[in-house]
Amino acid sequence: MNWTVYLSGEIHSDWRQKIMQGAKEYDLPIEFTSAVTEHEASDAAGDVLGKDKNAFWRDHKSSKVNSIRTKNLIQKCDIAIIRFGDKYKQWNAAFDAGYCSALGKPYITLHADDIIHPLKEVDAAAMAWAQTPEQVVELLKYTTSDS
Repeated sequence: MNWTVYLSGEIHSDWRQKIMQGAKEYDLPIEFTSAVTEHEASDAAGDVLGKDKNAFWRDHKSSKVNSIRTKNLIQKCDIAIIRFGDKYKQWNAAFDAGYCSALGKPYITLHADDIIHPLKEVDAAAMAWAQTPEQVVELLKYTTSDS
């Protein structure tokens, strides 16, 4: 079986690349998908619909355009990895976790132990909590193996 793994969350570190590289090293049967990870492109996703001087309406349009991609990719994934970093609040990642939960999609959270408390509900619905990309790779290795 080939698995589709959706990578959600912070975009300011190389955690995605580490997971994808680890999966490649183990030759795991995984296709990775993700939201747009270029911050400027994501923020400008709705600009094609007309420029807005009000930041709220620009963000509103761009979030709707971005959600076309994220909703479809989450619906099609077998499992999601949801990363919460320490530099910014990732409300979008929390939303993705809630969406996964509502759809019955399993997900693994990836974050440091210093934000356990604010993520307690998100972690409670997760199938696992990992602290490193390497742990995620080991979980993926286990769950995608034939034996």
